[in-house]
Amino acid sequence: MIFKRFFKPGPQTIARKHHSISRKDISENALKVLYRLNASGYKAYIVGGGVRDLLLNRRPKDYDIATDAHPEEIRDVFRNSRIIGRRFKLVHVFFPDEIIEVSTFRANVIEKFDKHPDLEDQDETPIMLQADNTYGTMEEDAWRRDFTVNALYYGTEDFALSDYTGGMQDLKKKSIRMIGDPLQRYHEDPVRLLRAIRLAAKLNFSIEAKTKGPLLKLAHLLQHVPKARLFDELLKLFFEGYSLAVYEKLKNYGYFKALFPHLDSLFNEKRWKKLIELALKASDARFAEGKSLNPAFLLAIFLWPLVQKLLNDQKHSKTPFFHRLNHAMAQALDLQCETIAIPRRFTATMQAIWVAQYHLERRRKSRIIRIMEQRYFRAAFDFLSLRADAGEPLREMANWWQKIQVVNTAQQDKMIRDLVN
Repeated sequence: MIFKRFFKPGPQTIARKHHSISRKDISENALKVLYRLNASGYKAYIVGGGVRDLLLNRRPKDYDIATDAHPEEIRDVFRNSRIIGRRFKLVHVFFPDEIIEVSTFRANVIEKFDKHPDLEDQDETPIMLQADNTYGTMEEDAWRRDFTVNALYYGTEDFALSDYTGGMQDLKKKSIRMIGDPLQRYHEDPVRLLRAIRLAAKLNFSIEAKTKGPLLKLAHLLQHVPKARLFDELLKLFFEGYSLAVYEKLKNYGYFKALFPHLDSLFNEKRWKKLIELALKASDARFAEGKSLNPAFLLAIFLWPLVQKLLNDQKHSKTPFFHRLNHAMAQALDLQCETIAIPRRFTATMQAIWVAQYHLERRRKSRIIRIMEQRYFRAAFDFLSLRADAGEPLREMANWWQKIQVVNTAQQDKMIRDLVN
């Protein structure tokens, strides 16, 4: 139960008895930050996804705090902190097992407008904001946030909720609604397009009609987002436990093609479609079990169909196979990195997993043990198993590799001797 009575739109103070948040469900570190800021004479509130998730009986991934204290003042209160950021300064307060992010209330700013050639019937269209360093009040801060469900404030002075934008009503309706004019807000920061989709997938909410309308037309704005920032958003989309739901919504809204322009048509093939879906389900299952996720593995799955296509394009070449494979891998990565900057530590792992597929398939007697000792053997084996599950004729081979991992040395030697190459 999110709340117990009806609230009219506009600023609302929701007393403790009318909401479900309890201090026992909040991080002790977040409470320490709130109490110390209050004791130092400042107002401070938990805001954003932490409040939203608590109201939905979910466990927050992290806690963000908003305050009227300026960054330098926050830094003076907490010796275990550091000021970060250039576009807008934030303070990270460090604890042994957690980082609490503290921001100063932001003010409304005068928006800039300009003609935009890709939109019809728009006399004035906002352009991306390049600076955002004006401090303000809590109410101004609320109206500067992206979605109403992320603009709820919880304080420890009276344990009440403050709702300026109708976020409580939208939580009840299970609706993602942009604060302000959606067209303008998307142009201010195109990453909000992906956030709307991610939030809808994560919470299983619908996107409100006025918020959805422009979203369906603006995928091209992602071209203006720095490639490194898109990679950061990619991690939030696919590595927080709801990747299959995100994938389906990205496809439906036309954003998967914007993020992976060379893959969208390939994924319509039955064999690749099943491989992707199985990998996403496996990733979500690992997250639910508290297991680690390596972005390189899922990205290797995503780009595997492209590697195969590029490799097939060279099938008539007389160049040795592994030379052609290396060329196809490099080309696939170059094409993808034109849109999203994948760090080298991940591309190296992806290439290792891809190369290992061919060593696993060949099962050369002299290389079996060496392959099993390689750093990415387990990831490569899991990759092979998913390919088998997706319908490639690799089930016997995957079972063989599964067995040789669990038998003793003598049995391993016998399995290798019995191989018929």
